[in-house]
Amino acid sequence: MTTTTFRRRAAKGFTLIELLIVVIIIAILAAIAIPQFSNTSGDAQESAAIANLTTMRSAVELYRIQHNNTYPSTFGTGTAPACTGTAGKGTAGQAATFTEQMTQFTDATGHVCSIASPGYSYGPYMRAIPVEPITNAADVTIATSDTDQAADDATTKGWRFVNVNGKTQINTTRLARDGKTKLSDK
Repeated sequence: MTTTTFRRRAAKGFTLIELLIVVIIIAILAAIAIPQFSNTSGDAQESAAIANLTTMRSAVELYRIQHNNTYPSTFGTGTAPACTGTAGKGTAGQAATFTEQMTQFTDATGHVCSIASPGYSYGPYMRAIPVEPITNAADVTIATSDTDQAADDATTKGWRFVNVNGKTQINTTRLARDGKTKLSDK
């Protein structure tokens, strides 16, 4: 009697051949699906980089409008009003100055204060410099002309900002997902 009960339970299970066929089918489906997901993540990175680039460009343009057509990382003429917080320490043409001017309060000539003080009525334009998702960096390289400090994938990452014309770019020579245009040209 116990032998027939054991045989009934064994007959309800899967055979080794059936299990192997299911595993092979799952492996084939995974081989098809995984490359599709990797392409999707690359597209998402590029889209996020372009969205962050648009944010940077909008903030730079607002800064320029409020600061008499001067761009971040430069200073206008005049002395800085008294700052009740921490005054900016950056010098013209430096990435640290760009970051201070975009993330803290400024006066009309571009001088920086960490808190809103009398005379420092502009900004902040961003909470922080956004990360460029392709190289995963928030570094800003300041250039003084379009040809100065051209992107080189071996040494550059983050953003490139030309402080004489406000051109803001992704700091890379990599091609976009379409394979035709450079990401720096977006």
